[in-house]
Amino acid sequence: MLEAVASTRGQREPKYWSLKQHLLDLLESMPAGSPIPTERSLAGDFHVSRTTVRQALADLTAEGRLHRVQGKGTFAAEPKMAQRLQLSSYTEDMRAQGREPSSQLLEIEEIVAEGDLPKLLGIRTGAKVLKLRRLRLADDEPMALETTHLPLARFRGIRKQIAEGGSLYEALRERYGVELERAEETIETSLAGPQEAELLGADVGMPVLLLSRQTFASDGKPVEFVRSIYRGDRYKFVTTLTRP
Repeated sequence: MLEAVASTRGQREPKYWSLKQHLLDLLESMPAGSPIPTERSLAGDFHVSRTTVRQALADLTAEGRLHRVQGKGTFAAEPKMAQRLQLSSYTEDMRAQGREPSSQLLEIEEIVAEGDLPKLLGIRTGAKVLKLRRLRLADDEPMALETTHLPLARFRGIRKQIAEGGSLYEALRERYGVELERAEETIETSLAGPQEAELLGADVGMPVLLLSRQTFASDGKPVEFVRSIYRGDRYKFVTTLTRP
């Protein structure tokens, strides 16, 4: 009876899934950066179509197990970066992992607080908000897109420091005497649109991690609201759980 069930399951298992499991076994013994066989070779070795091979490779790329380089091939990927969930800056996080952080300022502008922003920043509707959008890199590899909102009246003059490449959290602490105490953060999954994919060096439709953080100072007042898009193939988040 068990053999019959196993046989039935085997018949129902998609071909791409079986190929994917074989490739996972292969990757266990391959160092990062090793090239994997070509689509033509895999199709011939496993007696499947090139479409089936592409589906298996697309799955493994989205999961961060493979890394595709246009015009060069597909390679075993580096392990995902395991980032602890804590109230720290991107710069601090990367340096703690031995990576060199850098940022590209994509946009900085003053906008009017409307929608959810007044509540999130503890300001009145119509008040000025400083919005900055940055591409975050580690060792020159794109990792995340980050959009930050700050109440402008509380942090006058910070625009110039950010535009010159200064650390936001350092400026908050040293220039404005703000000590960050806690944050409320949510994590969701999403798919990279054309613009996000281009900036992150990923494929359109690649799974991404969407983080939303509302940060509070030691006086209880909101300091910032940040939305970040992290590459799902390069990042995973780790936390410690305790019973309430």
